[in-house]
Amino acid sequence: MREELRKRCELFVENRDIIKSAFAWESAYVYPMCSGILTARGVRADTQRLMECRDILKANTGVFSNFRGVSRLAVIAMLSLNADAGLMMAQMLELYGKLKEFFWGSEYLTVAAATIAEMAEPSGYDEIINKTSSIYNRMKTAHPFLTSGEDSAFAALLAMSELDDSCIEREMEQCYSILKPYFFSGNSVQSLSHILALGEGSAEQKCRKALEIFDALKARGLKYGTGYELATLGVLTLLDVDRNLLIQDITDAEAFLKGQKGFGAFGVGSRQRLMYAGMMASCDYVPDLHSMQTAALNGVVALVIAQQAAICASAAAASAAAAASSSGS
Repeated sequence: MREELRKRCELFVENRDIIKSAFAWESAYVYPMCSGILTARGVRADTQRLMECRDILKANTGVFSNFRGVSRLAVIAMLSLNADAGLMMAQMLELYGKLKEFFWGSEYLTVAAATIAEMAEPSGYDEIINKTSSIYNRMKTAHPFLTSGEDSAFAALLAMSELDDSCIEREMEQCYSILKPYFFSGNSVQSLSHILALGEGSAEQKCRKALEIFDALKARGLKYGTGYELATLGVLTLLDVDRNLLIQDITDAEAFLKGQKGFGAFGVGSRQRLMYAGMMASCDYVPDLHSMQTAALNGVVALVIAQQAAICASAAAASAAAAASSSGS
């Protein structure tokens, strides 16, 4: 196992434990999701900072706000990464309000608003919101029964790319048509198609690579989840890295996490664990948007957006798992 990957996995587990200690009684599925947000940036969780951001969130939202649902910890984690958390909270709320003019309020929208607030300038908010509505309407027209709240979040993230609406629609539909025969859930294939639409190359090339990664992991006894986890497979597909090296990294990260408390047989489950192993493996190959010069951003922004979209998908998975857990108890 590469030393850098080991350190990142150790940080992931450490962050999970710190967040769990600071915020008791949350779903076990939510803690690793929030840890992933911090670990992707190489940041060690700071309990005091997280509490400060919790208070900022609490002071600016009502009891029934979607910012206080399962995405609450994800938003707190995102706020903690910003030097001026109060300003970022205000920007999130502004964006969320603008998004609600076109969509029903949801916890998916809160994560999208947080991501846009982090990556976009306020002067560009209106353009992004209008483009979001256009992309979502195209999704809804193509797949009226599959398209729902979580797709509004994907649309918002896709709207930050440089691709025009018709290009995004074409890429999504081509990828969906190619991949649908291989997976049961049309909804999850749609999410994967959203991610792949951001990448370069033909739809056939991107889909073939996604399936090759899926099959290579399966050959090693690692069955990648075919639900919400597929979005993270999309991020892995877009990485410019040797496939064999990537598969080995994912295998090593999965083996490491399997030996950690909360990730074994009585933890989040093998498919969630493999999804997080994929996220950890991808971190070394996703450029840090915040450390690059503006002129260099265009080549990597799609990949960074894809990574954030995968966070939205893991938020959805955490929400679904938490709901299922509470209804079964």
